[in-house]
Amino acid sequence: MKVGYVRVSSKDQNTERQLKKMHALGIDERYIFTDKQSGKDFDRPKYQAMKLLLREGDVIYLDALDRLGRDYDGIIREWKEITRDLGADIVVLENESLFDSRKFKSMGDLGKLLEDQFLSMLSYVAEQERKKTKQRQAEGIEVALGNGVRFGRPKQEVTGDFKATYREWKAGNLTAVAAMDRLGMKPNTFYRRVKELEA
Repeated sequence: MKVGYVRVSSKDQNTERQLKKMHALGIDERYIFTDKQSGKDFDRPKYQAMKLLLREGDVIYLDALDRLGRDYDGIIREWKEITRDLGADIVVLENESLFDSRKFKSMGDLGKLLEDQFLSMLSYVAEQERKKTKQRQAEGIEVALGNGVRFGRPKQEVTGDFKATYREWKAGNLTAVAAMDRLGMKPNTFYRRVKELEA
């Protein structure tokens, strides 16, 4: 069975480009697993669901190796678990001519050795690229701050209506849900304003 795994780092990022590739491979929509979450670890709901579904002989398609994960050790650990313990295969579309675990399996023990070496090299390169990107971001932020650019959300003015509702809530005359309803606020916004008021 063909399985697709798609990941972007945050909810506002678009998965369309990766999904198009999965559809072009003829992967059934039911077997395309999408996470909108950081790749810092493997505790991602759709990723874990995909692993539970995998059977020997299944093939997972990834757009790029870093869609699997972000850290060198984690990528190698997961790759080996999927290809060796679960008996499934992984194809990285970005490097498909080189990186298809089915090619290594046909070589026996030599294939395992070559796969280990190749995987180590690719995940190391991916990790170094991420480190460089982070460094460039940090340098850019430092320059922007030096030029007076301010980051983050501008502090909202706490209105009189909010203050009155806050006092009722603090006195126990109003539940938090009722306070949020009255103010038309979501929980995150309500508690952020409370922090601002109490600061």
